[in-house]
Formats: sequence, C-alpha cells, structure tokens
Amino acid sequence: MSTLSDRPNTALVVIDVQNGVVEGTHERDQTVANISSLVGKARAGGVPVVWVQHSSKHLVKDSDEWQLVPELDRDESEPLVHKTFADSFEDTDLEDVLAKGGIGRLFVSGAQTDECIRSTIHGAFVRGYDVTLVADAHTTEDLSEWGAPPPDKVIAHTNLYWENHTAPGRTAGVQPTKEVDFS
Repeated sequence: MSTLSDRPNTALVVIDVQNGVVEGTHERDQTVANISSLVGKARAGGVPVVWVQHSSKHLVKDSDEWQLVPELDRDESEPLVHKTFADSFEDTDLEDVLAKGGIGRLFVSGAQTDECIRSTIHGAFVRGYDVTLVADAHTTEDLSEWGAPPPDKVIAHTNLYWENHTAPGRTAGVQPTKEVDFS
C-alpha cells in the first residue's frame, strides 16, 4: 500500500484531455471513449474523479483549444486542477485535493503519454502514491519527426516500464480500462 498514512482512498486522475492537446493524437476517439468509461465507473463506485487542465503560451486559458473535449463531461463538484508544468503536482493544488480526500491510490489517464502522463505518474510515485496507469486510456501525438518513436511505441513502452516499476512501500501497475476495479 501507499506510503502515505491515513490515505486509504482511490481516485481517477484525468490529465489534459483538452481539445488542443488530444487533437490528432494516436487513437484519440478510442482513448477518449475509454476515459469516459473510466469516469462512469468511478462515479458509479463513488470514487473521486480529479481533472487536470494545462495552460501555456500555446494552450491559452479559456481558448477553445484549452477546453476539455466535448465527449467528457466534468461534474462541477469534481476537483479541477490547473497546471502549467508537465507534472500535475508541480506548483498546483493537486496534493491538497488528494490529501483532503484521503487519497493514496491513483488511476491515471489522459495525455500526453511522453510528457504529462510520464511526469505525473513519476511525480505521484515519488510522493508516496500507489499508481496504476490505465493502459488504453492515455495517448500522445506523433513526435517521430523529432526523433521520438511512433506514438503506439511510446504508449507500449510506457505501459511496459510502468508495469515493472517498483519502490519500497508503493505499487505501480498497468491495467486496461475493462479490468479497472476501483474497489
């Protein structure tokens, strides 16, 4: 279990599933559908859904590109964390949101695999959280022009190494959407 004392609860974290972030990403529609399914499962099970929304000079707050994709419907009661760095914990109130909910176990979904997803899962893990990456609920764009592997390989590699990630007192894991059990 998590190294965070008195944090028995679980949350689903949805990172940067915004119009300007996921447009043109690998298997965008299926990934968004899987995230929508996870949100439904979490809500049905009384598991908090925490939304993370990025802004930058290329993703201007309140612009159409900055908005969450229309297929996902954030409930106003669900926390929304605003960030400007890849790691969703960096200079945000995410830690406070999770602490208030007694949350020590995270299921992570969203975009982009090779930046904000990786940074956040590592950031959570080193902060003491148990972290499960949902294998088919994160995506990225094609950055092979700049030397990166194709997006399907980036996603597969991230799933592979996270499935085998270890540290004392914490767990890392990978599960497909259909196998996620928030209990």
